[in-house]
Amino acid sequence: MANNIRDRFRDWKQKEVEPVQLEQLQRSLLEESTLDLSYLTLIVSSCAIATFGLLANSVAVIIGAMIIAPLMLPIRGLAFGALQGNVILFRKGAIAVVVGTLIAMVLACCLGWIVRMPSYGSEILARSEPTLLDLGIAVAAGSISGYAKVQPKISGSLAGTAIAVALMPPVCVIGLGIAQANWSLSLGATLLYLTNLLGIALSCMVTFLVAGYTSFVQARKPLMWALALTAVLVVPLGVSFARLVRQAQLESSVRRALLNKTVTFQRLQLLGSNTNWLTNPPQVRLSVRAKNPVTPRQVQLLEEFIEREMGQPFTLIFEVGQVEEVRRSTR
Repeated sequence: MANNIRDRFRDWKQKEVEPVQLEQLQRSLLEESTLDLSYLTLIVSSCAIATFGLLANSVAVIIGAMIIAPLMLPIRGLAFGALQGNVILFRKGAIAVVVGTLIAMVLACCLGWIVRMPSYGSEILARSEPTLLDLGIAVAAGSISGYAKVQPKISGSLAGTAIAVALMPPVCVIGLGIAQANWSLSLGATLLYLTNLLGIALSCMVTFLVAGYTSFVQARKPLMWALALTAVLVVPLGVSFARLVRQAQLESSVRRALLNKTVTFQRLQLLGSNTNWLTNPPQVRLSVRAKNPVTPRQVQLLEEFIEREMGQPFTLIFEVGQVEEVRRSTR
C-alpha cells in the first residue's frame, strides 16, 4: 500500500507533457493575451452591460456581462508566463489585464457620472466588503479555468463564466464609487478585485503545475511570490469575514429578541427583515402586517429595548401593511 502511494507520487513528480503540447499551449495563451481590437470590444461591451446592470440592481443583466468574460483570457497567459519565465507572454498578459481594467474603470465612472444615481443598490454595495469567501470563489474559478485550458474536452466558456463572476463587476464598482467620490466603496471593490485576480492567477499556476506543463523547481519562485501577495490580503479579508459572521449573529439575535421578548410583535406578523450595516447605527428595516398602526412611541421603546439586549443601538424602520377585515353586509 505504502509502496503504491510512493510510486504514484513519483509518477506525478515525473509527469511532463510533450514539447508539441507545451508549444501549442504557449501559442494559444499568447493569442489570448494579445491586446487587440476584439479584446477591447469585449472589455467595453462587458463593462457597459455590467455597469447598467449594477445601476439597475439587476442580477440577470449582471450575469449577462459575466458570460462575455474578457479579463480571464490574459490572466491565464500572465500566470503561465510567470511559471515558465516567459517574459513576452507575461508582459503581454499583464499589459492586457492592466489596460482592460483601466478602460473598464473609466467607462464605469463616466456612466455613473452621466446617470447620477442618488444612491446605489444592494448589488453594488455587496461588492464593497470582500471576505475570505470571495478568495475561495476566486481560487475555485481559477482552477476551473486552468483545467479547461489544458483539457480541450471542457468548454472554455464554462471557465470564462465562473471567472467573470469575480472580475468585471468589481471593476465597474470601482468606477461607480469614483463617480460619486465614494472612496470607501471604491477601496472595498479594489480589494475584491485584487483578491480575485491573485486567487485566480495562483490557482491557474497550480493547475498548470499539476498538469505537468512545468517543473516544480521552475515554478517554485513564482508560486512563492503569488502566495506571498495573496497572503497579504488574507488579513483584511479575515477581518471582513469575522465582521460578516458577527453581523449575521447580531441580526439573528435582533429578530429573536423582537419576536420572543416584546409585546408589540405579539400583535404583528413579521414578513421579512433587512439590515443595512453601512449606516451608523445600523438600520433594521422590518416588513410587518398588522391590524393596528405602529406608533413612533412603540418604535422608540423597541429601539431602547434592542439596545439594552444587544449592547449597541439600532435604528428600526417599520414597513406596515394594514390588515382589514371585510365581510359581506347583513340585512
